[in-house]
Amino acid sequence: MDEEQPDVAPVVEATADDIATMEIRGAAAIGDAAAEALATQAERSDASTPAAFRDQLRAAAKELYETRPTAVSLPNALRYVLRGIEGETVPELRESTIGQAREFQADLEQAQERLGEVGANRLRDGDVVMTHCHSTDALSCVEAALDAGKHVEAIVKETRPRKQGHITAEQLREWDVPVTLVVDNAARRYLDDADHVLVGADSIAADGSVINKIGTSGLAVNARERGVPVMVAAQTIKLHPDTMTGHTVEIEMRDESEVLSETEYADITGGDRADDGLTVENPAFDVTPPRHVDAIVTERGQFPPESIVTLMRELFGETTGEPWEV
Repeated sequence: MDEEQPDVAPVVEATADDIATMEIRGAAAIGDAAAEALATQAERSDASTPAAFRDQLRAAAKELYETRPTAVSLPNALRYVLRGIEGETVPELRESTIGQAREFQADLEQAQERLGEVGANRLRDGDVVMTHCHSTDALSCVEAALDAGKHVEAIVKETRPRKQGHITAEQLREWDVPVTLVVDNAARRYLDDADHVLVGADSIAADGSVINKIGTSGLAVNARERGVPVMVAAQTIKLHPDTMTGHTVEIEMRDESEVLSETEYADITGGDRADDGLTVENPAFDVTPPRHVDAIVTERGQFPPESIVTLMRELFGETTGEPWEV
């Protein structure tokens, strides 16, 4: 007979779905949502024993974790909340879990503001930044520069296949930042007009490699050739502690429908779904080697990519296990 699975609150399942479908996107937003889901799981748990309560939390964390394997902020958020809970009774564990989640969310909110202030110091009055994908960390640097009275302009790549660059352009225009929106393939042409390439990161490996939206690596290579510095804005929640022990970051492959709709697929194949001559691959991320990155900006300061492992060890120690194994 199969072992009965612990009850997981419907809100956890809904949050997992929203993360998987990118209704919730961006590392900070994902981390915040994961912490909120665990808090809600704790609040609504009907567990009668501490062991059952912990089992429910582990099950909730596992369900959340499996949605986006590359978004390291997700397991880091789960670790932060689960490793800090204490108590001998269900009420004590419930209070502790909710408290840990709220503490994490408060730290997360302050982290982006501090990161923005650090990053803004690298931007001069009149600078033009080129962006790729939508990153609230990267935009926090621009916002802090604007708050400091600097004039900043932006060249925004549309960032296919989901065109997250449109979100970036919308936010920048709300701040009255002059924006030039370009197709991805035009990036090299416009790099001569840029003073910085400013991107975020989904995760950062121990060797300083940056895992970010597909296309980041090619942009960084072109920027290096043109002498345009590449600045990566990433909160420490995006550091990937497992890579200190040789773990390879998994690159998420997303659904082919983001690249070809059903109608477009049918147009190419003549409607033959069994046609094995057409393969659609949709990697969500690529890896930018540290030699193409000038600085990684965090809420704890800016670092050359090769030294990020020192910060990682300070925050996480030498190794970590699965985030729900607490």
